[in-house]
Amino acid sequence: MAINGNSPKGVVKNPVLRYLLLIAGFMFICLALIGIVLPLLPTTPFLLVAAACFYKSSPRFFTWLMTNKFFGKYIRDYKDKKGVPWKVKLSTLILLWASLLVSAFIFVSLLWVKILLLVIGSGVTIHILLIKTKKG
Repeated sequence: MAINGNSPKGVVKNPVLRYLLLIAGFMFICLALIGIVLPLLPTTPFLLVAAACFYKSSPRFFTWLMTNKFFGKYIRDYKDKKGVPWKVKLSTLILLWASLLVSAFIFVSLLWVKILLLVIGSGVTIHILLIKTKKG
């Protein structure tokens, strides 16, 4: 079950949490599938979150995702630090800031929460921009 010698060791023991993580993993895969068709939704970030959910909930589904002929390459490229295409970075940042700004200025009334959202968004933006950009 190991991928490049990294087998999931941190599987959650709580069965309710494990099933919630499994469900979330499949929901993020569905979003990634939609992202393949819709240019506004990024594929790679959803696959990374799905991989994290499966890593904590199911070694079988984690291995399936990492070796999947459609999705595995996206995750392996990120994991192996080969980079993320510029188009993926751009769509990720657009989605990130659109959702953060809508949340901060329409749904949130507390000033400190608005500031927190903007600080988190800035940190995530810096992280995304620091990821190596994959050519082609």
